[in-house]
Amino acid sequence: MPTLDHKIDFAVVFSVSKANPNGDPLNGNRPRQNYDGLGEVSDVALKRKIRNRLLDMGESIFVQSNDRKVDQFNSLKERAEANEDLAVALKAKKNATELYAEAACKAWFDVRSFGQVFAFKGSGNKGVSVGVRGPVSIHTATSIDPIDITSMQITKSVNSEPGDKKGSDTMGMKHRVDFGLYKFYGSINTQLAEKTGFSNEDALKLKNALITLFENDASSARPDGSMEVVKVCWWEHNSKLGQYSSAKVHRLLEIKKLAEEPKKVGDYEIIVHELEGLKAEVIDGL
Repeated sequence: MPTLDHKIDFAVVFSVSKANPNGDPLNGNRPRQNYDGLGEVSDVALKRKIRNRLLDMGESIFVQSNDRKVDQFNSLKERAEANEDLAVALKAKKNATELYAEAACKAWFDVRSFGQVFAFKGSGNKGVSVGVRGPVSIHTATSIDPIDITSMQITKSVNSEPGDKKGSDTMGMKHRVDFGLYKFYGSINTQLAEKTGFSNEDALKLKNALITLFENDASSARPDGSMEVVKVCWWEHNSKLGQYSSAKVHRLLEIKKLAEEPKKVGDYEIIVHELEGLKAEVIDGL
């Protein structure tokens, strides 16, 4: 497959309703917020969801979560060591690191997209230390307005252990965002795409994953329908370096409040401006 031959920028707008989009383990798993009260979803969490969607689409993914893995391996090291091409690359007398990175990018979609650090211990000097820089960069998602967080106490109605007299009285906490409209940006760098083999077809698959980002992503913290992709903006430049900087392109997305206290997506107006020679493909979420 030919590698990506033109720069791509993108933006995603999504809504959260009575859900915890990304809990902060350092803050009692409350939804992430910055110091201005705006909600956040980390780039790591977004990449996890993208990887899960690509797995659903049948793509080969290296960094699989334990609850979604589709093979028998219980660690990244086991998955890497089972790949015959990687084993051959390690035995090469020349350019072993380059050959290892090339084989990893060919084997796994997320490696040639986001990059990966392969750092595994071995006996003697036979360990692995290979870094791959990926062409796809993702920003942290941020809400348009400060979010309101509702916290509730929960109890369990059954003992966890035999003879546990206080089990049914145990208290816990559950947190949710009542409503928030979030946005995040991303870009695909053609120079890095050439190094990893990221293709035009890969870009199309990534776009489809973004459109369906929250499909098959339900949990007790994120019930089905509580998170929804509203818009995906996809800008394809006409050259490898692009006509404009990513920052300038990302600013084309403007979101205005139509209500003093927005409670639903319809309380916002989403506007995508244009630059000369660069037109956005604006796609509604499914």
